[in-house]
Amino acid sequence: MPSAEMTPASMREPEPVRAATAQPVQPTREDEVAAAGSELIGGPLGQRVLSGTSWWTPVRIVVLVAIGMFALGLVQKAPCYHSAWFFGASSQYTHACYSDIPHLYQGRGFADHLVPYFDKLPGDMGYLEYPVLTGLFMEVASWLTPHSGSIQHQEQWYWFVNAGMLMVCAAVVAVCVARTHRRRPWDGLLVALSPAFALTATINWDLLAVALTAAAMLMWSRGRALAFGVLLGLATAAKLYPVLLLGPLLVLCWRAGRWRQFGQAVAGAVVSWLVVDLPVMLTHDASGFHIREGWAKFYTFSEERGVDFGSFWLIWSQNSSNPPTTSFVNSAAMVLVVLCFLGVAALAFTAPRRPRFAQLAFLMVAAFVLTNKVYSPQYVLWLVPLAVLARPRWRDFLVWQACEVAYFLGIWLYLAYTTSGDAHKGLPTQGYHWAIVVHLLGTLYLCAVVVRDILMPERDVVRRAGEDDPSGGVLDGAEDAFVFGAASRPSPHTVRFEGPQVDWGKSATPAGNPGTPTGKDSSP
Repeated sequence: MPSAEMTPASMREPEPVRAATAQPVQPTREDEVAAAGSELIGGPLGQRVLSGTSWWTPVRIVVLVAIGMFALGLVQKAPCYHSAWFFGASSQYTHACYSDIPHLYQGRGFADHLVPYFDKLPGDMGYLEYPVLTGLFMEVASWLTPHSGSIQHQEQWYWFVNAGMLMVCAAVVAVCVARTHRRRPWDGLLVALSPAFALTATINWDLLAVALTAAAMLMWSRGRALAFGVLLGLATAAKLYPVLLLGPLLVLCWRAGRWRQFGQAVAGAVVSWLVVDLPVMLTHDASGFHIREGWAKFYTFSEERGVDFGSFWLIWSQNSSNPPTTSFVNSAAMVLVVLCFLGVAALAFTAPRRPRFAQLAFLMVAAFVLTNKVYSPQYVLWLVPLAVLARPRWRDFLVWQACEVAYFLGIWLYLAYTTSGDAHKGLPTQGYHWAIVVHLLGTLYLCAVVVRDILMPERDVVRRAGEDDPSGGVLDGAEDAFVFGAASRPSPHTVRFEGPQVDWGKSATPAGNPGTPTGKDSSP
């Protein structure tokens, strides 16, 4: 096993190795938390274990564990399924089993056979406020729901049908994460055993976009840029956040000079998004084509929505005599996201070794989550697969998950407090603000660890095993074509790291110094 400990500068530099020839990584031999946890099932694998000789492959085990945890999440919703969704304003919060799914069955017209985006809804909402592919997912689930019996019976069935479809999405996420890093299939257990993943999987329909994004990451890791783009476009048609992955991919392809593959990815994303959205987006009358109001509802709702749960903007708003306006928060949040992207770009161009795609993807989505004006509990699903690929280390992952579970409980207890009248059962406002802070600090902690891994590649557990960027596809082992600052100079850790090395970037040319090779980066 490679060691991350520093060695004297006079020590001979290790010989480079090719990651493709290395054996699969066993987490119980490189992660002390995984090793300790394995004692529950007999302890770490021995030196003479024969892997790959059984039907129980790592990917199959990961999928079964994911389905088992998903089922536990369904059990956790049982108090609401039987009564709390239908009787009493606060009981669904005190039991922490709230879900949007049964409430929106009638509230968004599915019980009345209204067609999303085309039929106007009664009440103030007007039209369905979800992207088109998510709306189609919701509509298909309504087709599979028996439209007979009481409305409570129909809503129970609607949630149950959606849960079955979302379970397929959860299995897809687990498979894709387990297969993205070829030598690290057991990292998929981080997703499968994620407590926040199980608790939030059936709150809303986010798992559809998460599954498509995970599949896109898998396609990119296999060098299939067009398939990556198509899947990312579909994911963006289900939820807006996946489009953020094109930002990190842009700067990484720029640094590596892989413009053709980036162009294929963008083209695939644009075309697949248009194929889904155009039939719903445009309407035609005697004066020509127009943007359909129902299609635009998702975007207008996102813009007009005020400061909401889970954001630092809410803490500011509820503790200020002059709270920020929605217009100000929209503009400020956009500026913060742009600044974060510029920071990610600077990190990508100046890091001593080109960051891994999963690392920058996680940082970009995390930046959006941290600066957004709302953080619903299920948004943690966006980050889980990316966090596992960016930092597959049990200790850091569990620290972050503990913070997210604390927030999950905090928001429901706060809503219980606000809906229980004079009884005040639950968490008061100041207590909820602390739950938000815990969520923010947990996410910032994981971001800080990922940034440290980028600046000090010898601390990256993926690269310590002798790999470059197993989720990077054409970026894996590619030479640098455009770099700045420290990236154009030899890494200060070059001769101080003992462990397997990867041949990569042997004839790259730093920006501002054409014709000067950077030399082989021998950091892990």
